[in-house]
Amino acid sequence: MSRICQITGKKALTGNNVSHSHHKTKRKFYPNLFKKKYFIEDEKRWVVLKVSASGMRLINKIGLKKALIDAKEKGYIGKY
Repeated sequence: MSRICQITGKKALTGNNVSHSHHKTKRKFYPNLFKKKYFIEDEKRWVVLKVSASGMRLINKIGLKKALIDAKEKGYIGKY
């Protein structure tokens, strides 16, 4: 499974490591991902999601069901 948040769609960005002499080498900046279990009240079942820290905040703010529906519309998850 790739390192992509299933709620916000955040994924790795590329950039440079910059040394003291300003020699640049490529690197990746990975999102702050967690594997988290959520309980869907309506369906009485658990769902395991790979979620970023900002994705968790979004779920707390708008609710799990709405966040899953929005993520499915944007194509971040197939089915939950």
